[in-house]
Amino acid sequence: MTSKIIVYFITIISKQTLILFFFTIQIIESPKTTMAIENPSHKDYLRRMTFAAFLKSNSLAGEEETYHSDGDHHHDHHTAFSTNSDSQRPSNASSASSDSSSPIYPLSPWNQTYYPSNENTTAFTSASQSPWNQTCSPYHKSPWMYQTRNSDFEDDPDNGLIGTVVRQEGHVYSLAASGDLLFTGSDSKNIRVWKDLKDYSGFKSTSGFVKAIVITRDNRVFTGHQDGKIRVWRGSKKNPEKYSRVGSLPTLKEFLTKSVNPRNYVEVRRRKNVVKIRHFDAVSCMSLNEDLGLLYSGSWDKTLKVWRLSDSKCLESIEAHEDAVNTVVAGFDDLVFTGSADGTLKVWKREVQGKETKHVLVQVLMKQESAVTALAVNLTDGVVYCGSSDGTVNIWERQKYLTHKGTIHGHRMAVLCLTTAGSLLLSGGADKNICVWRRNGDGSHTCLSVLMDHEGPVKCITAVEEDDGEKDDRRWIVYSGSLDNSVKVWRVTDYAS
Repeated sequence: MTSKIIVYFITIISKQTLILFFFTIQIIESPKTTMAIENPSHKDYLRRMTFAAFLKSNSLAGEEETYHSDGDHHHDHHTAFSTNSDSQRPSNASSASSDSSSPIYPLSPWNQTYYPSNENTTAFTSASQSPWNQTCSPYHKSPWMYQTRNSDFEDDPDNGLIGTVVRQEGHVYSLAASGDLLFTGSDSKNIRVWKDLKDYSGFKSTSGFVKAIVITRDNRVFTGHQDGKIRVWRGSKKNPEKYSRVGSLPTLKEFLTKSVNPRNYVEVRRRKNVVKIRHFDAVSCMSLNEDLGLLYSGSWDKTLKVWRLSDSKCLESIEAHEDAVNTVVAGFDDLVFTGSADGTLKVWKREVQGKETKHVLVQVLMKQESAVTALAVNLTDGVVYCGSSDGTVNIWERQKYLTHKGTIHGHRMAVLCLTTAGSLLLSGGADKNICVWRRNGDGSHTCLSVLMDHEGPVKCITAVEEDDGEKDDRRWIVYSGSLDNSVKVWRVTDYAS
């Protein structure tokens, strides 16, 4: 009897050992786990589980966590590298649910929403000859290499790459040009100043990730940071190479004054209360209207804030969107345009209400699944350009109201930045390319060239006019910053002048 019991227990132990061995083999041979072992530097790896946790889990996918190399726990890089799919909307912040507490905007004859469709679009190539309709690499004998280029740009010394500036301080997220000076911001704590393609000067902040830079006419430099602060700098009159910090937005005095009154606080995520005149998340974009003496800042905290340049006072804090504000630009007729990860493009106008002057929502130009990632305005012709994470650029023109004039397609991935230069539009994308568009007299757009020299997504772009009295055509110096840690300098000619 005793021997039978011993044999029985040995049999049970053997079965448990086999089960344990089976599951151990499954964990070791998991393709995702193997990837993490073979490439330990890969940032998307699996959390190691105990055997008990493995038995309780339904799948390995449920235990996967994603980490970003820059420490950014928002989805900014998801937008940057998104494809032409609208099934998943890139987002930089948690979407808020729509309920009765949502702000009610005043009624206006401007109030209308445009839902983009596939009609009324202008593609730069036919569908049959499109670089997207390729079975091999789009850069291998593709129409992309020559069909989008105008013959005027071929072998033209007046157009093309001038040079490259590189400093090993990480990805270039922002830049601004003033005269012959170029200011660049990256994921380091330094703002670099370049002159004639050389490292001219620089200044250091206490926070990295400089996501936005603007420069005023009196040579004040405003920088927007990942920590939600806007810092103000000014160059020395005695030593032009020296820059010092002269303040921040909001000022310490105003912040302390507002902190005393509980009515100046707003509740943010995780039941945390903050003073509403200060951004509590990354400052993603800024724009100036110096004629009105105003600075606009957008943030991943979903707000648009209005600052007075004369005394750095916060005039308004607007709950502008249901998701992160990715881009803001001051336009014509005192209008302000904001684009968000919630897929909307909104128009705000400064109006007098009683004894106060406030910005009110007057129109929703677009509502779509794809995030709005870039904006630019042609002030002379009254044209608004809106880039999206699906690679398209939508166009509106000022008529009686802002009227949608079509869509241009030049990028295979997200449009990350836009700028205008005379009749030209320049668009930079996550596909590493810069498209140069010309606005024709009838309002249509022609792709003159595709500038291809970056090795990473083009994150920011700006242009300044080159003063050359010998040329009849207007010439522009274009600066483009990329996630390949470099800034490229180009020259393009406005042939439409």
